[in-house]
Amino acid sequence: MLFASMLLLGAVIGFVGAGGAGVTITLLTVGFGVPIHTALAVALASMTFTMISGAVSHFREHEVVVKTGAIIGLGGIIGALAGASFSNVLPSEILSFMTALMICCSAVILYTKLYQSEWLDRHIHIRTELLTGRRLWVYGILTGIVNGFLSGAFGIGAAAFIQISLLIIFGVPLLKSIGTCMMIILPISASGGLGYLFYGRLDPSIFLQTLLGLMIGAWFGAKGTHLAPVSFLKASIVALPTVGGIVMMLFR
Repeated sequence: MLFASMLLLGAVIGFVGAGGAGVTITLLTVGFGVPIHTALAVALASMTFTMISGAVSHFREHEVVVKTGAIIGLGGIIGALAGASFSNVLPSEILSFMTALMICCSAVILYTKLYQSEWLDRHIHIRTELLTGRRLWVYGILTGIVNGFLSGAFGIGAAAFIQISLLIIFGVPLLKSIGTCMMIILPISASGGLGYLFYGRLDPSIFLQTLLGLMIGAWFGAKGTHLAPVSFLKASIVALPTVGGIVMMLFR
């Protein structure tokens, strides 16, 4: 049942084009009663593998700002390890609430970016050129640590937070922000996953079923993305983490 459910979820994620880490955590905890620490470990470890193909594809298409991604990713490794350590000592009830809250925050950011872009343009200054020099290193390491900590502590991909940071702070163009974000998530998820593995939180059986289900399902789901109206895809991207966060908040 777990593998079959992940196949369906993977198809939805592939169709919509969203990461779905929060929904994966919700399905594991609420749907199958998996302990929250194990669910976070599985979600992070799964992301390590599911992000590889996307990151490589964007790199081949020259849609990755490598230096910016590498610097933020370096800080992300530190933050993810710290986040995993922090999560390990949190009581399950508090961790479940904080994770649900973070998933809901991701939904708000996605909604703002997709539906309130004009408001963002008016109220938030978006850099028009890449950040360089010493500031790139300072801001990059700090941004990586913060996003890595959020991802490691609460199992989310933090993609929404990273993309906003790339646009506003680092001047990465929208198209390249997607590929660069995937590059950054790779070391973050790998580092966080190893942290959870060190603390004995990663269940191999649940991990394999989740990973295979998501990857196979996403492959089939992605084939139908071009058939859906853009308005439906935008609504679905926001709906996934919204539903996941609310369900987890109510039934954690």
